[in-house]
Amino acid sequence: MADVEHTIGLLLGTEDDWPRAYEALLRRLGIVTGPDGRSHRVGSERVTIEPFNLRDKPRHELVIDRLAYWYYHPREWLKKISLMDDVYLLNSPFTFQSMEKHAAYCAMIRLGLKVPETVLVPYKNPLDNSRYAYTAARYNKEFDLDATAAQVGYPLFMKPYDGGAWVGVSKIRNSDELHSAYDASGERLMHLQAAVEDYDVFARSLTIGPETMVMKFRPEQPMHARYEVDHGFLTADVGHEVVTISRLVNAFFRWEFNSCESLVRGTDVYPIDYANACPDVAVTSLHYYFPWAMSALLRWTVFCVVTGRKPRLDMDTSRYFAIGDDPSLSYAEKLGEYRRLADEYFETERYEEFCDKHLRNVDAIVYDWVTSEEFRSLLRETVRATYPVHEHEKFLGHFGGLIDAWVRDHS
Repeated sequence: MADVEHTIGLLLGTEDDWPRAYEALLRRLGIVTGPDGRSHRVGSERVTIEPFNLRDKPRHELVIDRLAYWYYHPREWLKKISLMDDVYLLNSPFTFQSMEKHAAYCAMIRLGLKVPETVLVPYKNPLDNSRYAYTAARYNKEFDLDATAAQVGYPLFMKPYDGGAWVGVSKIRNSDELHSAYDASGERLMHLQAAVEDYDVFARSLTIGPETMVMKFRPEQPMHARYEVDHGFLTADVGHEVVTISRLVNAFFRWEFNSCESLVRGTDVYPIDYANACPDVAVTSLHYYFPWAMSALLRWTVFCVVTGRKPRLDMDTSRYFAIGDDPSLSYAEKLGEYRRLADEYFETERYEEFCDKHLRNVDAIVYDWVTSEEFRSLLRETVRATYPVHEHEKFLGHFGGLIDAWVRDHS
């Protein structure tokens, strides 16, 4: 029997593959001896949605949220347990609700990152609000959409200011496509953003706590083939910059389970998308990288609850902006200072020491699980639930081969 029992809540939507993986790995982890010398056992439970009294005490010390970005009842529950009970959240709804892609662009431009030229345009269609007609007639200034697009430059992308999963994203090459996409946008608020043409590689980085995996991403491919297994597609310097940008974004906004997208052209890194309240961690998407994601999620959540890491709702934006606004610092020097602040927020050194001393067996646990029949059963069931019957054999072979490659590389 452990001296201390911890409960992690899983707030889920339609996903079942990674939650089953995470639950299995927690069971296999067993008892962890913490820095306090006591034995800790970490368990998890799936959170149900029901009435809650604002004075109720939650059972959870940490909640992994995969639902509240669109389902408001559990979002308000997360706010309550964060404000009143200091429950640790991955991620905080306070910043993801109010500071999504638009705010991230604004902050990162001020910090000196190479965000492409971006303009926010008004709604195409009136909002469903009785006051809209009066306000629009009096204060909405007529604007020339073509002139605005010309200032950004063709080709460009039109995309929702807060969107995800590539919904509503259009590549615009000329005036006809511009007006067609804007007409179709309806009540969605849209950005126009300059395209980065002739880029060398699309990098997508998944960050969990202070750990980051940068993956080669091919957006033109179907989802099962978008992540290409390639360990040398970035130079060391560019790879370091991509990782730094990813961790900077997360530390700045207090996002601890997030993916970022960057386009690399030559030695320049252009961050284009970095606010994903529910980043993709499906085994049928990540495949080869899925074991890493589960290892990182296991390590970070166990570290947080065993060490009693406290959530920080406040944002020290002035510390970051002091660096970004300093004209005496070069871009490289600013990145170095941002990395220092990110490491400070994530307690990277303390985390690495904890993992080395108390979670050294996690890699072996994950390897044993990935090579077990339990994992193969999960993979089979996920493929059968995701794809039509006539494609089961093809995708079982596809994902099974990629997992076999991971096993060979990590044996």
